This record gives sequence, structure tokens and C-alpha cells, in this order.
Amino acid sequence: MHELSLTRHLVEIAEAHARRENCREITSITVEIGALSGVIPEAMEFAFDVCTQGTLAQGAKLILRRIPGRGRCLECGLESNLETLTWTCSSCGSFALETFQGKEMRLVELEVN
Repeated sequence: MHELSLTRHLVEIAEAHARRENCREITSITVEIGALSGVIPEAMEFAFDVCTQGTLAQGAKLILRRIPGRGRCLECGLESNLETLTWTCSSCGSFALETFQGKEMRLVELEVN
């Protein structure tokens, strides 16, 4: 389960930012997770409590924003929502795809005291 490692690193990054600003605690961490990122949001939620024990984020709320996958056909330019990276253009039948949204995972906001 790579989500445990991702969550641990997320908490480390959040804690480093909070310490740099002389904060006493982190009350929430907001993360964007793309539908095509390979990250299972529910597994991150499960790991969050364990990974925050003994840190400035202990007791913090994890807020996950899910970002839908989006791509563009390289043959005809049709833009589509994507649920997987396996895709066939509904307009021209091409398999040539450029993904421009949904692979990301990023820390976007910390709420601190």
C-alpha cells in the first residue's frame, strides 16, 4: 500500500511548513488527488490518523479534493473526461491521448494555529 508512504511524506511536508512558520498545530490538511494518479483516497484517509500521531498534525482533519481526469485526442482534438488511461476517441477512434488533468496529487492548503 503506497498510500501509507505517500501519507507519511505528506504529513512530513505539512509539518515542515508549519514549523517554519512557528505554528503550534495543524488543524487541517487539504490535498488534491487526481482520478488518474493511482492514489486511492480512502487508503490515504485510513493511513492519516496513524501517520499524524506524535506530530503537529495529530487530530487534524484531512480534506481530499478529487480532480477528474481530462484528456485530448491528438488526432482530432476532442477533449474528454477520463476514468482510466485506457482510452479510445469517441469521435475518430484514435488511441493517441494527451492527458492534461487528473494525474496530480498535491498539498494545496494547511490550516494552522
